[in-house]
Amino acid sequence: MTLTTTAVLVPLLPFLGAVAGLLLGRRAPGFVRPLAVLPTLAAAALTVTVAVGQGGGPATDVATRLTPTGSIPIDLALHIDGFAALMAVLVGVVATCVQIYSTGYLRDDPRYPSYAALVSLFTAAMLLVVYTGDLMVLLVGWEVMGICSYFLVGHYWETEAARAASLKAFLVTKLGDVPFLFGIFALAADAGTFRITGILGHVAAGGLDHPTLIALLLLAGVAGKSAQFPLHTWLPDAMAGPTPVSALIHAATMVAAGVYLVARLLPVFAASAAALVVLAVMAAITMVGSGLAALAQDDIKRVLAYSTVGQLGYMLGALAVGDRGAAVFHLLSHGAFKALLFLGAGVIIHAAGTNSLAAMSRMSGLARRIPDAYWTVTVALLALAAIPPFAGFFSKEAVLGAAEHAATGEAHGIPGAAGWTVLVSGLLTALLTAAYATRLWLLAFKGKGAEAPDHGPQPVAMNAVLWVLFVPTVGLGLAAPFLPDWFDGRSLAPTLATSVLGTGLALIGGLVTYAAWRHTTALAARFPLGAVVAAPDATPAVAEEVAIDIHTPAYGDNAGAPDPADPGRLLLGPLQRHAAVGFHLDAVYSALFVRPVRAAATLVRFLDREVVDTYVRGAGTAPRLLGAAVRRAQTGNVQTYLGALLAGSLVLAVAAVLVATGTGA
Repeated sequence: MTLTTTAVLVPLLPFLGAVAGLLLGRRAPGFVRPLAVLPTLAAAALTVTVAVGQGGGPATDVATRLTPTGSIPIDLALHIDGFAALMAVLVGVVATCVQIYSTGYLRDDPRYPSYAALVSLFTAAMLLVVYTGDLMVLLVGWEVMGICSYFLVGHYWETEAARAASLKAFLVTKLGDVPFLFGIFALAADAGTFRITGILGHVAAGGLDHPTLIALLLLAGVAGKSAQFPLHTWLPDAMAGPTPVSALIHAATMVAAGVYLVARLLPVFAASAAALVVLAVMAAITMVGSGLAALAQDDIKRVLAYSTVGQLGYMLGALAVGDRGAAVFHLLSHGAFKALLFLGAGVIIHAAGTNSLAAMSRMSGLARRIPDAYWTVTVALLALAAIPPFAGFFSKEAVLGAAEHAATGEAHGIPGAAGWTVLVSGLLTALLTAAYATRLWLLAFKGKGAEAPDHGPQPVAMNAVLWVLFVPTVGLGLAAPFLPDWFDGRSLAPTLATSVLGTGLALIGGLVTYAAWRHTTALAARFPLGAVVAAPDATPAVAEEVAIDIHTPAYGDNAGAPDPADPGRLLLGPLQRHAAVGFHLDAVYSALFVRPVRAAATLVRFLDREVVDTYVRGAGTAPRLLGAAVRRAQTGNVQTYLGALLAGSLVLAVAAVLVATGTGA
């Protein structure tokens, strides 16, 4: 089997599995799990085969004309280089782990057949995006992922949160997709082709007439799909869906697609210094803002969601300073440890017995009850915090090293402002990342909340997957010396300055958070919830504020249970309340967009009902009244008809006489 044929089968297998699952899910329930797991597993094995066959050699580029368009042709094109090959391996492995994990996590879910089929379709769409060499075909996979995310996030459609989250995810991403579509059209019109290789060749020849406009239009779609400021608000709310779906979206599909596209078309963005600066600023705001928001969340999945937003900011920051290798390397390592973190969070939630118990303030005694999740999630959090020697350290330092080169002017053609923006925000985010990772670990595994009943051992499939993902989380960083040949040839080795600064800040963030946790926990133990802790002469208002600052408020239906002190409240201070709601960005959007649109819709409804419908009703009333009058004249009495005929004849005769008299005069 040739490399091309093997690559074609990669997205085709999960697509066929999705179709078969939708057709046979209810008729043959026994085939649901094999149809979910086996095609995806086979596709993952084929991605490894393609990666081994492709290696770091010249790109494989084949195409066939899909249809003549009369202008710019559309091709079924296949473009595989080392970058695409490794990305496909990540997608295949994570999707397989999610499918296997879901057989245990959703084993009692009546909608599991449709769920599994949608996950397979989601996987096929992302693999299509990775392997295709034509932007229009890429757009198909891009949009299929959008509709799959809508259905999967809304899987628990009985709940208002899931319905609202799925609709929000769809609308926000579509808001970015509209300018994105125009950007693709403008790029193709400028280059004369939708083929990625043709576009890059055109850019290399200096042929783009409007690079800034095109880059900014494309960035709008990337911001929506990859949840970057200001279109990132859908991703934390998307945690209302099943946890395995969160792992798939955050680690290998959907949000990774935007980063992948920018990496694939990086020369287009690099043709505009203004676009690189905009990309750097967007990444910087996203990194720092998401880090602060993560430090204020109580829901474990929302912490990880904001973490994903920030880590994607790192990747786009690397692209803003022109280093595709560093961005893709972090994309790969992040995919491994973030999938592990989400699936580990699923084990934690499963141990609590319900998907609604994700609040860290309610957790207690989990370390001894779920040892597999405890150890693997601990290592994944160390990787997230970029502590050596785990994978996250090497990939994050590659990003910071690239930013340092750009800031010092060593990166040709990259604005120094972009380099400094990414470097400073990246270092600050390293501090925040370690802080919220430490807080998550302390509250989830060392917390003193109300211990949930033991719901028995976790399914083997769920725990086994954690250890599978544990391997790349630990060892992927060791591949850094071998990856440059697969990418652009740039070294991915950590630099001394950024390694010392980044690791030092991460350690400071972790230690300060631990100290804050010890301090607030001691205060919470000394002064039980509700006690007034203040100076003897303090006013009641001051005493109440002190009590609020020490204790996390009771959560949901667990009100009245002992709540642990939250170090995030102490570290953020007054900023905590704002960070917990995403700095009120949803409220701003509601005021600027949602309310005006609803008001306009109300006005249109009023005009339609009271103005347009009035004319329509009037046009129908006149014939109805005329018909009623004519109906009354039809009595069926012959004498009445003869009388009316005689009267009419008399009127006509009189009229004729008058006319004749007038003419004679």
